[in-house]
Amino acid sequence: MKWIKGDFLHAGKAKDVYAVKNHSELVWMEFKDNLTAFNGKKKSSFKGKGQVNRDISSLVFRFLKKEKINNHWVADINDTGMICQKIKVVPLEVVVRNRLAGSTAKKFQISEGQSLSKSLVEFYYKKDELGDPFISSEQAIAFGFVSTKSEIEFLKEKALQVNEKLKYFFDAIGLELIDFKLEFGKGEDLKNQGNKPDEEGFLLGDEISCDSCRLWDKKTGEKKDKDRFRLDLGGVEESYRKVLECLEQKWIQEIKI
Repeated sequence: MKWIKGDFLHAGKAKDVYAVKNHSELVWMEFKDNLTAFNGKKKSSFKGKGQVNRDISSLVFRFLKKEKINNHWVADINDTGMICQKIKVVPLEVVVRNRLAGSTAKKFQISEGQSLSKSLVEFYYKKDELGDPFISSEQAIAFGFVSTKSEIEFLKEKALQVNEKLKYFFDAIGLELIDFKLEFGKGEDLKNQGNKPDEEGFLLGDEISCDSCRLWDKKTGEKKDKDRFRLDLGGVEESYRKVLECLEQKWIQEIKI
């Protein structure tokens, strides 16, 4: 199908979003080369980063579709574009932690890398100017970010399902999934695209890439994600590209859609 980019809708730190002409139910996400951290306070870029993140996200979303996890991916277009189902994003970042790392380890003064007795699901209010503060389930309901307790429980359950799938997905290329961020939105059924929302009306959205996951080499513990930029470790581009290369070698033939 030939998609035509429509009007500009809004700009994000790593993606711009456009309408798709003659398809009000779709959006065109354009991945940018921007590299940001700490809610946009630290900025950089590298050439081709948008394509790398689009390609990683596309592989992840297609893999999840094969595994019966509904999401907003419809098609890839050009080098950096992704056609997605239009959803109304819930203003919550859903974070799943398998080990303690980053700000959470620092906050509780616990050694980074400590494993958890079970995977932890947390919610953060999606608001850069406030620093994306932690929010309780009860607050999320009281503030109207979700409607019912069943919705917040559904998001927890779905996040844990995604966690199990992604641990397997990255383990296959020698990477351990330490933690990651998900975003969900409400969307209507998209005919002929297989993007039927889950029973609570949610679809998994945004992106899943080295920007939104902590990935450590299983043998060496080397960080292969955006922490290389956050912590000035260097080799950001090389790590991102290597992750993509390994994922393509392992998965691209198995998850063609």
